[in-house]
Amino acid sequence: MIPDFGGGMKMIRSKAMRDGRDYVMPEMQRSIPFMQFRGGSSKGLYFRACDLPAEQDRKDRVLLAAMCGNGPADRRQIDGLGGADPLTSKVAVVQTSARPGADLDYEFIQVVVGAAATDRTQNCGNILAGVVPFAIEAGLLKAAAGETTARVYMQNSGSICEVIVRTPDGRMEYAGEARIDGVPGAAAPVVCNYMDIAGSACGALLPTGRLIDEFAGVPVTCIDNGMPVVLIRAADLGRTGYETPAQLNADAELKARLEAIRIPAGAAMRLGDVTGKVVPKMCLIAPPRQGGVIHTRTFIPHVCHAAIGVLGAVSVATACVMPGTLADGLAQLPAPGEPFSVEHPEGEFSITLEIDYSGALPEVKRAGLLRTARLLSRGEVLIPAGIW
Repeated sequence: MIPDFGGGMKMIRSKAMRDGRDYVMPEMQRSIPFMQFRGGSSKGLYFRACDLPAEQDRKDRVLLAAMCGNGPADRRQIDGLGGADPLTSKVAVVQTSARPGADLDYEFIQVVVGAAATDRTQNCGNILAGVVPFAIEAGLLKAAAGETTARVYMQNSGSICEVIVRTPDGRMEYAGEARIDGVPGAAAPVVCNYMDIAGSACGALLPTGRLIDEFAGVPVTCIDNGMPVVLIRAADLGRTGYETPAQLNADAELKARLEAIRIPAGAAMRLGDVTGKVVPKMCLIAPPRQGGVIHTRTFIPHVCHAAIGVLGAVSVATACVMPGTLADGLAQLPAPGEPFSVEHPEGEFSITLEIDYSGALPEVKRAGLLRTARLLSRGEVLIPAGIW
């Protein structure tokens, strides 16, 4: 039975024959309504908060079962609905908001591939692109005629994003002309305007208090404008920064050096022991080659991203406008009012920055960007009843 998102959960019981009679076997499964969206260049499972346990440890057990099944440490996630990749092993939990100035509350959970673990350190701007469409489809938000604007409170960081979607006749529209690199085809635009996201995870835009630090003998810039990122000049690690993700994923020596930098950098960025965390992201930077601002290769944190994360791109673009960072000197800044094009393996990511230059350092007041989203499936995910 396909859920209508109007009520709780069902128990699924198996029947068998014994002595010519039906009997209910003790093995039962619990069903939970869900939708799966592609949000930006990621995809994940979306749940209403009321359909999950309120207590976090129990909720995490349920989400791990939904994504990974009985084998949460299985990298294939063969017994669950996870995609066996960091970009497709993501969860959004959404509810209407009681906070002043917000319409929806959004909690992002990264399911760590190959580990029985979840991570809430970061936001995910790609998955955010599906939050308002999900809320409309699930009956959490009433769509306006023509266009719907909602303010989403991002629980992971305590910040707000204004999201604008197309809703002709009061229904979500997915078809359209917007194209984003890393996603095939075109779709209806989802406009995301991020406000006041500096220090979202680390508590400060420059978490170490410095424009340049050095870890494991390598100069870096640590920055958090929506996503904790460690910027490293590719040349300082003996790479060009233009290698393919496949080449970099096969480069064991590089990945070992990146981890030797990431662990102390994470501690210096006030993130604690990041050994089992997916932040900070490690970003190799190089001069642009396609008319953009800067060229990037991002690790999340041990796999090279096929493109670049939404908020990771915002942090990189922010570093480009700040004199004295490692990006200063490599970046080719756009003309005033033009978008910042951050180059990545599959193309580029354009960001509009509203910048206040009145202080000692430029301050990004608002970051606007374009994403797309599409509803892929809806139904019930089944987990072993004992998990709940």
